[in-house]
Amino acid sequence: MKHVTILALENTMASTVTGPMDIFSQAGVLWNLVSNLSPEPYFQVHLASRDGGNIRCLNNIVLVPHCGIEDIDRTDLIIISSEDLSHLDQANTHLVEWLVDQHEKGASIGSVCTGAFMLAETGLLSGKRATTHWGFADLFRKKYPDVLLRPECLITDEGNLFCCGGAHSYFDLCLYLVEKYCDYEAAAKCARALLLDMGRRSQIPYAVFEFQKRHQDDEIRNAQDEIEKNYQQTINFDQLASKVGMSERNFKRRFKKATGDTALSYLQRYRIAAAKRMIENSRMNIAEISYAVGYEDVSFFRSLFKRYERIAPNEYKNRFAKPSVNERVLPVG
Repeated sequence: MKHVTILALENTMASTVTGPMDIFSQAGVLWNLVSNLSPEPYFQVHLASRDGGNIRCLNNIVLVPHCGIEDIDRTDLIIISSEDLSHLDQANTHLVEWLVDQHEKGASIGSVCTGAFMLAETGLLSGKRATTHWGFADLFRKKYPDVLLRPECLITDEGNLFCCGGAHSYFDLCLYLVEKYCDYEAAAKCARALLLDMGRRSQIPYAVFEFQKRHQDDEIRNAQDEIEKNYQQTINFDQLASKVGMSERNFKRRFKKATGDTALSYLQRYRIAAAKRMIENSRMNIAEISYAVGYEDVSFFRSLFKRYERIAPNEYKNRFAKPSVNERVLPVG
């Protein structure tokens, strides 16, 4: 039986603590119970806080831990809950030293959502891949430039260091770890018993694309406004460069420097974002949406959508299109 420690941080999101506890505690248990078999738990799970004191969560639930971190000499796996980023600059030397010490003793460490910030504080992620909630990717990159952040990934696996994306991706990570520590069958039974989906690997379809305008180049911001205003039309970037008072070469250099994208890539990403909104909120078919965002070649639109979103437009529609009222509720009888 593997020993799992859930490290609850102050002002955490409660589900990033209780969710992992439920999954690891029920692995080998709930499926057996509903199948009239004897429970065979795979994990022993303890909830720990920094000093053994209670943890108040963001929703004001108070969690009572089993122990403080100093009460745990050795553990096989540590799961770090989400972190309250409004207190990111507060010193957590004690926690960091404990995590490093446990890792040196052989413990694997996983982080949920913004818990990746705490894991990065240890230095263990230096030169390694990590992920976190897509909405905090820019902040993470600025604070930990030596970490290879992959916000498009739902899970990153560096052998004994694991990260997952947004808060509720805890169940993706935990099922992944049940499979890693046990086997696929154990994870699949746990997922079926808890009604969880397996196999999600990307958080891109869930992200609201935030266009990069937090720079100081006013001319490039004007160009971005022009692209966004006329995205459905054919855009001549040479003419756009002239319109904002630049040569073509200077425009390309400054646009890339300011936004991180080429102008063409920016246009494509904006069109795909517009297409996503249409898929979610309209009854248009994929061909109609392709034309509406500026692509007459529907095959090209499908390939472009999949390149940026890691999912085909039809699959995105099946997953995210707004259902009618009748589709939301199963018929009676």
